[in-house]
Amino acid sequence: MGSALGNRITEKTTRHALVLCAVALILLTLLGLYIARPVPGRVGIGYGDALTEFVVLSCVQGLVYFMAVTLLLWQRPNLSLGFILGVAVALRLIVVGTDPFLSTDIYRYIWDGWVQAAGINPYRFIPADPHLAFLRDTAVFPHINRANYAPTIYPPAAQICFLVASALVKLLHLPPVLGMKLAILGFEAAAIGAMTLVLDTAGLPRSRILIYAWNPVTIWEFAGSGHVDAITICAIAFALLAACRARHGIAGALLGLAVLTKFLPIILAPALWRRWDWKFPAALFATMVILYLPYLGVGSAVFGFLGGYTAQEGIDSGHGVYLLDLIALLTPVPPLAAKLYLAGLALLLAITGLAFVWRQRNLQPGPALSREIAGAALLLGGLLMAGLGPHYPWYYPFLLLPACVIPAPAVLYLVTASTLLYLNPGHTDPLWPAVVFIPAVLFALGRAILVRPAISPARAGASP
Repeated sequence: MGSALGNRITEKTTRHALVLCAVALILLTLLGLYIARPVPGRVGIGYGDALTEFVVLSCVQGLVYFMAVTLLLWQRPNLSLGFILGVAVALRLIVVGTDPFLSTDIYRYIWDGWVQAAGINPYRFIPADPHLAFLRDTAVFPHINRANYAPTIYPPAAQICFLVASALVKLLHLPPVLGMKLAILGFEAAAIGAMTLVLDTAGLPRSRILIYAWNPVTIWEFAGSGHVDAITICAIAFALLAACRARHGIAGALLGLAVLTKFLPIILAPALWRRWDWKFPAALFATMVILYLPYLGVGSAVFGFLGGYTAQEGIDSGHGVYLLDLIALLTPVPPLAAKLYLAGLALLLAITGLAFVWRQRNLQPGPALSREIAGAALLLGGLLMAGLGPHYPWYYPFLLLPACVIPAPAVLYLVTASTLLYLNPGHTDPLWPAVVFIPAVLFALGRAILVRPAISPARAGASP
């Protein structure tokens, strides 16, 4: 009886602690809006003390988030899904009404939607082109980044979403930025719904959606900045759900949608593909071809600013790859070394992906299959993010989807700490990326050494 009473006390204490974490996250988010105070004549806080203060606040939020995740996983309280989702909604509502202050990418999304609504291929002209002068306004056009030299970079699935969202915003008479943000959050809400079903398939409590929904990076980058990655996350979440239910063709089509919003999710194909199945690759390829067809009138320009972006970010030269930047501190890195590194990373990812496909077990939909798919997605996505080291936090949250099933500390840290990358805006200071990537690698190595890798099918759905 004493043991039962103690368990009830522990359960009650844990729930109270999680409520305190929720309140702390909400208060810190409100404080974040004060830090991001506007400066006349400027858009964003990507400069000076305000940005540093915001990153510090985000780090404090990260600590509260980790406390909440730890309580959730170790104590396993009987926590209401409604409470978790209610807190997630509150955090986003606090931020969604503000002007974007960490990025201006959303203005390009709105512009691309307007261009298509006017019957013009979005890959044909840069925003500053005289052919598009009739679309210019004072609320959106002045804030479009790279407007005078770069065509759009966003692939066809993203473009279709921009067109539909812009049409709905106009129909509902919403302000363009708020309307696009609400559309982005609609995709994120659908992703959260899909992931709760993935957790069901994995035999895990739906409360684990907290791992995604309360992460501060998702709040600031999607509700705050309205990044297109929320659309990518939605497609990935549904692709994971379809794969866990052995709907191979649907999984392929959904991954195709994800790839044509951000390109990088192609790395997840080996995690979702079942060996010898033809439906998945056929649907993936067909979806990508079909989505490109309406935009092929511009020829090779259909890839937009992709090549220019990789050069601008230093990916093709190696300057934007963190490991090569560290080596460059000791000795000059020739251009050939950068190409060899990228080729080696591609080869590592290809071998890892093929190994996952080859060693797959013939599993029926259920906990074991769900954990196998999530584990493969987590490793492949983590290797890509650690190997390339994108400079911006909004690239990382898709890793939280498989982390709801397998909450690897390395991945949770990598995503949450990515806010520190804002302190390296010129991509020239090796300190802050080191604080992001090196601990994540150490977490991964520690888990590989200390945790037994084998999980029997009987225990595959058990909560760690």
